[in-house]
This record gives sequence, C-alpha cells and structure tokens, in this order.
Amino acid sequence: MSRNVSTTLRRRRRPDPMQAYDALPRPLRAWMAQAALPWSPASCRRIWVKARAEGASQDDILDRLARAERMTLSRDRFSLHARRAPIHDQQDYTT
Repeated sequence: MSRNVSTTLRRRRRPDPMQAYDALPRPLRAWMAQAALPWSPASCRRIWVKARAEGASQDDILDRLARAERMTLSRDRFSLHARRAPIHDQQDYTT
C-alpha cells in the first residue's frame, strides 16, 4: 500500500494498543475499563510489573492505581473535587 509521503526513511513500528490491552491481566483490564482517566496499557503494565516485583498483591496494585488516579483528578481544576473547593481569587462580575 502506498502512503501519502515520499521518503526512503524507515517507518517506526508502533505496537497495536488493543493487543497490548488484551495482554494485560484480567483484573487490570477490569480496572482500566472503569477508570475515569484514559490510562494507556503500557503505563498500567509498567505499574503492574513493578509492583508485582516488589511483592504487592493484585488488590494492593489496584488500590495503588486508584490512588494515583484520585491524585491526578484532584489536580484537575475541572474535576468534581476541584469544583467543590472554594475559589478565593474569583471575582464577582455581576456588578
């Protein structure tokens, strides 16, 4: 199949993200399916492998992922947590 670019340089092969997702352990895939953020299979696998090497159980790893997600969402100014926090520098433009 010809591409829209004329070059003699080799293309970089990128792994199939669905194949990477399917290769994850079932509990990790289930967690990713309900996660609020769009986690990549590569980053989740990296966390999983590192935690397993440290001797963490599956539940401990899933708790670690949930904490990381909560911390990330708490930094997002559009998340529910941030909307509940008082905003001190907001000006009243109704006057």
